Amino acid sequence: MNDIIRRDPRREWIIRNRLHPQHHEVTMNVMTLRGASGVLRKNPHVLGYIGPNGIKRIDRMNVIAPQQISARGVARAAEARELPLHRVDQADYYVAVVPDMVGGRLSSHDRDAIGQAHALIRQAGGAGAVVVIVFAEHRETQFALAGVDRLMLINGSEYAGYSPEARTQVLAQVEQEIAPRYWLFPDSISGGFELGCRLAARIGERPATQAWKVDTEQTLCRGAAGTQDIARMTPRVLLLAEECADHIDETRHEVLPLALSSTTATRARIVDEGPVAVDPNAVALGEAEFILSAGNGVHHWAQFHQTAQALGATEGASRVAVDNGDMPRFRQVGATGTWVTARVYVAVGISGAVQHLQGIGQCDKVIAINTDISCDMVKRAALSVIADSDEILAELQRLVQQNRKEALDDAA
Repeated sequence: MNDIIRRDPRREWIIRNRLHPQHHEVTMNVMTLRGASGVLRKNPHVLGYIGPNGIKRIDRMNVIAPQQISARGVARAAEARELPLHRVDQADYYVAVVPDMVGGRLSSHDRDAIGQAHALIRQAGGAGAVVVIVFAEHRETQFALAGVDRLMLINGSEYAGYSPEARTQVLAQVEQEIAPRYWLFPDSISGGFELGCRLAARIGERPATQAWKVDTEQTLCRGAAGTQDIARMTPRVLLLAEECADHIDETRHEVLPLALSSTTATRARIVDEGPVAVDPNAVALGEAEFILSAGNGVHHWAQFHQTAQALGATEGASRVAVDNGDMPRFRQVGATGTWVTARVYVAVGISGAVQHLQGIGQCDKVIAINTDISCDMVKRAALSVIADSDEILAELQRLVQQNRKEALDDAA
């Protein structure tokens, strides 16, 4: 009688029902589950962990026990696990990365460049260190997890905003003092392309642009509008395409400070007089950095438009909202509409169809406002607000008005 396997229908139902409050308690402590056919299968939820970049990794070293995994998922266990420290005590050479730092933080494109720098060091061998050069003030707190061995902060009002001449002068001084083996820039419209070209002209190098496959011997660059590859010997100055390398998310780095002996002031012929006020809805949806997007959960459309105007956000919409006639067709976000690359994407009342999630795949931060805690948009979002959209939009308007009033009072 002891050899008879008896099944627990209630336990099996809890395992199948991922919304059941006891689902994680039942499934997270077992490595194998018995399927409906009676075959034992591995439990995929305990085979790996979520890295700092949100990518699920297989736990080959068995450093995370199933008991460590909480009901919130494997991300909590990854945060609790201390990543190994990568140290470079005495650097034989440097690989310099000049990130765009859009909004004062490392973008995905910046992290691609840092990952490529480490790939070049692994191929070249020796004690190489990645030095990241950041201009003016920043708000980044995850340099250690991004792969930064040395951090060079160049402070000063002359480097804020659009200041290519002053920045190029500093990079030329870095070239004189530490002579990096490679210079890596994001090939982007956010400053990386122009700065890389200016430095290459200053030091007499011929840069590689739109480089997407790089090693120490040969570089492949996208040419002819991305229809063909151009192979060339790897130069010292590389302007990298997006997704050229994997991000660093398996190690911590020291982020030791590195300073120039001195900085030489240069007379700027280009003066940045600040941004020009524009109508956010005049910005093309594919180029907008801040998007407030509406779905079927929005009922008070006048309030939605007022909130977008108050926040200074470009308006977007799901296909359902467009098909219902609430928003024009050119505002549709998704695989069947416009693919967006916003730094912040706020989805109001959007459940998250597959086509819509594809269209926002390149957005840095997604915020979901929804009443359905189990919808796909909430799972995709970095921050979720489970509440009625009309109440949240009204509160956002109130907070914006309050902050503007306080700013006017302080100025007076």
